[in-house]
Amino acid sequence: MILVFGGTTEGRQAIDVLEESGQTFYYSTKTGEQNVILHHGQRVDGAMDEEVMEAFCREHDVRLIVDAAHPFAQQLHLTVASVSGKLRLPAIRYERIFPERSTDLTWLDDYDQLPADIGTLLATTGVQSIARLKRLELAGVKMVYRILDRPSSIALAHRQGATDDQLCFYTEGGGLGNVQADAVLMKESGMSGGFREKVDEAKRRGMSVFVLKRPETPVAFHQVNGPHGLRRMIERLLPEFFPLKSGLTTGTCATAAAVAAALCLVKDAKPQEVPVVLPNGETIMVAVGYGDGYAFVRKDSGDDPDITNGAEVRAYVTPGPTAGVVIRGGEGVGVFTLPGFDFPPGSAAINRVPREMICRNVAPIATDVVVTISVPEGKQLARKTFNPRLGIEGGISIIGMSGIVKPYSEEAFIESIRKCMTVAKASGTQRVVINSGAKSERYVRARYPDLPQQAFVEYGNYIGEALAMACELDFGQVTLGIMLGKAVKLAAGQLDTHSRRATMDKAFVATMLGEVGCKMDITGITLARELWERLPDDLVQPFVDVVIAHCMEHCAPLLKKDALTILLVDDEGNIYESG
Repeated sequence: MILVFGGTTEGRQAIDVLEESGQTFYYSTKTGEQNVILHHGQRVDGAMDEEVMEAFCREHDVRLIVDAAHPFAQQLHLTVASVSGKLRLPAIRYERIFPERSTDLTWLDDYDQLPADIGTLLATTGVQSIARLKRLELAGVKMVYRILDRPSSIALAHRQGATDDQLCFYTEGGGLGNVQADAVLMKESGMSGGFREKVDEAKRRGMSVFVLKRPETPVAFHQVNGPHGLRRMIERLLPEFFPLKSGLTTGTCATAAAVAAALCLVKDAKPQEVPVVLPNGETIMVAVGYGDGYAFVRKDSGDDPDITNGAEVRAYVTPGPTAGVVIRGGEGVGVFTLPGFDFPPGSAAINRVPREMICRNVAPIATDVVVTISVPEGKQLARKTFNPRLGIEGGISIIGMSGIVKPYSEEAFIESIRKCMTVAKASGTQRVVINSGAKSERYVRARYPDLPQQAFVEYGNYIGEALAMACELDFGQVTLGIMLGKAVKLAAGQLDTHSRRATMDKAFVATMLGEVGCKMDITGITLARELWERLPDDLVQPFVDVVIAHCMEHCAPLLKKDALTILLVDDEGNIYESG
């Protein structure tokens, strides 16, 4: 069991991560006023001191604590650290992402460091800080306190001596409001707390900015600062919580190898792990190794069925002839030979996001360098991918949008469909032919011998997604090749035909058979393709017409009028169209 302390944006993100497991967990907030949706999680409201927290953990068999509370909830952080130590429970601190401390701001260790020669001070440090700031009011500073607009906060402000005319409230978007002040006091609240936006607004308005530094995190915590890092840390500390393990994209592997190689070049250092900043701004640690003149990462795909799992992704970093970080492809990294990608034909098949990751992570270590990425097994592995069809020759692609591979990731598969669609459009074809897999494509391809290879795209189970992409890319004609097992699901309105979500609706199949006057008993069939053998010859075409008509009913609205052709394919390669 996992116990999460939230009440913050990070708390919400922690919920999203833990809900993916399907397991029960506890979500605790001090006031119970945060509006969150829980499916598997259970709410626990009310402050916990050390005794109460320890008792709760023992009673509910808590095996891991996640502290996703506000950075300034210092007492809670200390309590979690103490309880985790007593009970020997691992504790994760889900920290915010903090920008660099700018030298044009005044940084404070404590409220007592605030000067008393300010005309008007807007304090955005929360209702609990009002009592700490009363000395400034007594010294003649005009104080304005920005608090949450809720009865409990207003009542607490009054108890600390604040008057109504001293109060203003957080507005939608979290700006500084319309308060006219000479200076603003804020906490180092991080990116999710809108810190940078508030500082920028204060500067535009000519206000001096005083910032309270965030408290130090207890050393007992395992630190993460984003949802991907949280999941990976939970997988490490409590492996049984998630049924499937996440992995790393080739882009993240290449970036980590490049960081390690840069450290080796510039600092003669060879750490076992290096930090990698992902596209969402969070940082994860990645294990690295070293060879003769290069660093490498062994690709870990988690439980995602990825043919690159275990492959060695290498990076060579050498001094460059020009300014900046230059990225090149080496052995086993493919080359784009067709338009439609992030880079023109002839470029190394390293997509835009991985290139940006490599530059972002290497630049602070080494400038004016050449980073060469290689995958020694890449040429052999590429034969098992879509790359030859896409016009990527000589090796694999270095890819990844988020930097993390979720097991059996729908997002990754749908993104691969989109890439194939984009390449098809770039090939100049006005017709795209989408098929469920290689078998149906092999049969359908004979219908369109003049189309380029790139015009044939596999949709797997994501028919609706593929059709929507075809519309978005403005294909004039779309052919859907489909076999009967998926067709009967699609006819019933299932645009995603994966067996996890859609099963054959025998009652609906019976209805379609009834539409052509067939009274076949189908209670004993397990696979839709059995219908081909049992249908009377004279009812095959009428049944095909009915199935295609129902499929068309759900698919046609996703495309322009009269753009769709549906071909029904049997196991022998016979192709049927609507009569």
